[in-house]
Amino acid sequence: MTSNTLPPELLRVVDANLNRLKEGLRVIEDIARYVHNDKELSTSLKNLRHLCRIEPIEELLASRDSVNDVLRPTMESEMNRTDLKSIIIANYKRAQESSRVLEELYKIVDPSLSEQFKTIRYELYTLEKINLTAQ
Repeated sequence: MTSNTLPPELLRVVDANLNRLKEGLRVIEDIARYVHNDKELSTSLKNLRHLCRIEPIEELLASRDSVNDVLRPTMESEMNRTDLKSIIIANYKRAQESSRVLEELYKIVDPSLSEQFKTIRYELYTLEKINLTAQ
C-alpha cells in the first residue's frame, strides 16, 4: 500500500491508526497462537496484519509526534482488563475502529485503499465472532 498523497495533517492520523490496527491484531494473534494454539486463527490474523503496510513509511514517520500526543498518558479505562477474553475483545474493537478511520481517510485519495481497510474491518468482525463464540 502507498500513502498516496494524503494531506500532511492527515498523515499523523494514518500513522497512529495504522499502528493501533497492527498492534491490536498482534495482541489477538499472539493469544491465539501461544495461549490457544489456534493455527488457523493466528494465521488469519497474521495475514491481515501483513495487509496493513503503507509505503513509503518515511512520510508516516516524519508525521509522528508521539512525545506530544495529548492522550499519551494511560487512560483508566485502558487498565480495566479482567481476563484474556477482555483483552481479546478490547483489541478487536481497537483494530476495527482503526481500520474504519483508515477506510474513511483513504476515501479522499485512494478508494482502493479505502476498500482494502473496509475488507480488513469486515474480516475482523467475522474473526471476532468465530474467536469469541468458540471459547
